Amino acid sequence: MAGKITVVTAAGQGIGRAIAERLRDDGATVHASDLNAALLSDFAGGHAAALDATDPDAVNAYFTAIPRIDVLVHAVGYVHQGTIEECTPADWHRSVSITLDSAFHVLAAAIPRMKSKGGSVITIASVVGSFKGFPRRAAYGATKAGVIGLTKSVAADYLQDRIRANAICPGTVDSPSLQHRMDELAETLGSREKAEAFFLDRQPSGRLGTPEEIAGLAAYLASDQSALITGQAIAIDGGIMI
Repeated sequence: MAGKITVVTAAGQGIGRAIAERLRDDGATVHASDLNAALLSDFAGGHAAALDATDPDAVNAYFTAIPRIDVLVHAVGYVHQGTIEECTPADWHRSVSITLDSAFHVLAAAIPRMKSKGGSVITIASVVGSFKGFPRRAAYGATKAGVIGLTKSVAADYLQDRIRANAICPGTVDSPSLQHRMDELAETLGSREKAEAFFLDRQPSGRLGTPEEIAGLAAYLASDQSALITGQAIAIDGGIMI
């Protein structure tokens, strides 16, 4: 990764943070952004900035200052918990704005800066969506399936520009976001223990994934070792899709 210029969104915590740190440690120049810039106050050895990826003007302004990109990792997402009956129009539009619209804005701004030399686009999708339906994930599954579709279209459109695009599709990963969802679900189910069991029971491996495991796959897809891989949605899920 030495000499590669990389951009990682939603890099404040969880999967995005682990990827930003891994690529930095592997020698890349990392531009890390997050809606909450305070989460990046301790991100050393790279460039940290606030970015609302749902705002196209803000996205375009951010990328204007980065004339060349070798690797883009888009990790912005939002998990709404609920069936279609429990998903209001406001919930739906928020899910689409944060997860799918942000991917459109970021990829559209980054790709022109990758065409001169080629590069690797990595989106963080999910096994929930086009791979598999999970209970109470109507909006989330729909938007993550959209991210996979967008990623595959980019792979097809820009192959001749030597731009690869792949989606990483995690199962359940232990992160601050997951802990927050457990807290929310505990209120519905009546206890924290039931909420934890709800998430763990869907992992055939018997354990949650770690952000660092996702970062390892991202580092491979970012590197030239994966030069023949494009247009793929890669599950890293502890056996969910077996």
